[in-house]
Amino acid sequence: MDKLKVVVDSISRQGEGNLAITLMPVQPLNLPEWQAGAHINIYLPNHLTRQYSLTGSPTQREHYVICVKKEQLSRGGSQYIHENLRVGQYIEISPPCNQFSLKAAEQYLLIAAGIGITPILAMAEQLEAQGKFFELYYCVKTPLHLAFIHRWRQGFKFGKIHVLYSSLGESLREQHPPSLQQPQPNTRLYFCGPHSFMQDYQHYALELGWQAEQIHLEAFHPIQVPTSPFDTATNTGFQIKLQRSGQIFHVPEHQSIAHVLLKNRINIPLSCEMGMCGACLTRVVAGEVDHRDSVQSDSEKNSSEQYIALCCSRAKSPVLELDL
Repeated sequence: MDKLKVVVDSISRQGEGNLAITLMPVQPLNLPEWQAGAHINIYLPNHLTRQYSLTGSPTQREHYVICVKKEQLSRGGSQYIHENLRVGQYIEISPPCNQFSLKAAEQYLLIAAGIGITPILAMAEQLEAQGKFFELYYCVKTPLHLAFIHRWRQGFKFGKIHVLYSSLGESLREQHPPSLQQPQPNTRLYFCGPHSFMQDYQHYALELGWQAEQIHLEAFHPIQVPTSPFDTATNTGFQIKLQRSGQIFHVPEHQSIAHVLLKNRINIPLSCEMGMCGACLTRVVAGEVDHRDSVQSDSEKNSSEQYIALCCSRAKSPVLELDL
């Protein structure tokens, strides 16, 4: 994947525990265009690669903005950004990649919890620019945790904004938006936040009568954060066959497909290594997949054309043939 060199132009606090980072191109050129829902890889100086959603207006191409929450269980990414990243520092990023784009609809219901607001704000900006109606619910713990407060105060011509505080008994888990309870065929739902929150809202929307294809979600944490790369007590080994070369490799229970491929000098795109970003999604030619990623929807995981996240998913069948 191509890398772009950028410089940290500004760092600002956006609510308790969040930092907004503005990245400018080193060369006096516009950065690659992007659409709401896109993310970029950040290649940190501590040799970690992390994915962060772009936020703000997609019409702004002279800079990118990300917003990073310092995670208590940080594996080094958010911790480095909060403690070491400085204005004027050069870093490398990837071009934008989008697994969470806005699909055509007449109206949109956007729901964000915590740091999940970053792609949702970009969606609000894009819909505002397009003159499309939307309703946005944004829930944080307290007013001190609110990010982008100045933007909410400005308001939107085409959007209704609802800011909720769980510390005041306004939790989205307990008070579902009225518009969610009235399924409309011409409306799409976009949810973003912790995985358990997304899962609850997806199940609730389906029970209310929303169609699966109307529901779009992006979790900011993997489905399960393991204490070790793989639970070897439940994993079994299997073989992978590469369609283009005919090569066959064994994947033991304690290693991922990605690890085996890289060990055998098979070049694959790899980024988060947690099944969250979609960088390593690869088409499956034959075999049954044990999906463990959080980037694909249930309908995508059950479709006739299967894709597997090489970093975390495994095989249910003895052999898995891949489009590699």
